[in-house]
Amino acid sequence: MSHRNARLTVFGRRLLVERVRSGRPVAHVAAEMGISRATAHKWIRRWRTEGEAGLHDRSSRPHTTPHRTASAVEDRVCDLRQGRKLGPARIGPIVGLPTSTVHRILTRHRLNRLAWIDRPTGTVIRRYERERPGELIHVDVKKLGRIPDGGGHKTNGREAGRPIRGMGFDYVHSAVDDHSRLAYSEIHPDEKVATCAGFLTRAAAFFRSQGIDRIERVLTDNAWAYRKGLAWRNALADLQATGKLTQAYRPQTNGKVERFNRTLLDEWAYLRPYTSNTERTEALASFLHTYNHHRCHTALGGHPPITRVNNPAGQYI
Repeated sequence: MSHRNARLTVFGRRLLVERVRSGRPVAHVAAEMGISRATAHKWIRRWRTEGEAGLHDRSSRPHTTPHRTASAVEDRVCDLRQGRKLGPARIGPIVGLPTSTVHRILTRHRLNRLAWIDRPTGTVIRRYERERPGELIHVDVKKLGRIPDGGGHKTNGREAGRPIRGMGFDYVHSAVDDHSRLAYSEIHPDEKVATCAGFLTRAAAFFRSQGIDRIERVLTDNAWAYRKGLAWRNALADLQATGKLTQAYRPQTNGKVERFNRTLLDEWAYLRPYTSNTERTEALASFLHTYNHHRCHTALGGHPPITRVNNPAGQYI
């Protein structure tokens, strides 16, 4: 994944190399592409020494960290945290380190939150999460009012943009992989059984295209389509997946897709004033690509969901 402020993607770096190879001066090519000559020379140098592989991103982590706290001291910090449940302000004076350094050590070892530690034993326990992609898929539907042509109240003001009777609603069907948080969404005019079943089939095809070969279980709320729908059961059978229902009146059970719905509203549906329902619908694909491939996810250590699919062991976090 390229840095969010990077001028060049891998494609741009290939384009840079091709232009320089054609005989043009590096300085001229750099000016055309809006980068410095030093940056252009860096990528040309990497290409000459490493070939195509040199044009891809690499970790910015240094090879050595000479001033990092000694491992014995870090072990002492972790022991105090797990054994006595002390915070950084109390551990610091004991081991002779600043509070900020102790906090960084605890964060590095995933001990910065006491909620992640079993109080009686001090054993590290993680938040609920499945071990591999495809083991559990969360599915839910979000209902959104349609936008009239010319825009609604966000574009024209509260009075001019009053809802038009009969505009109806869009139903955003979403599926989120529990382990990787990879997401897939579609917009439909309803949430009937056939619609839900068709969505599940296409969602499974999307996950396969991204590297999740099999869906084992699908978690949904207690809507009639999921509890009683024959087409839904057939879709599950075709995937050789098991359906699972949340506890009644406990949306937290389906929390990952519920949280995705909030992100969906903040970063797509309500991101800006749309002038038509079609404009908002067309923007969904771009949001999903950004979410899956570029957007930093705090639960994944700042990496996008696609990295968890390619790296199911999860060493990023």
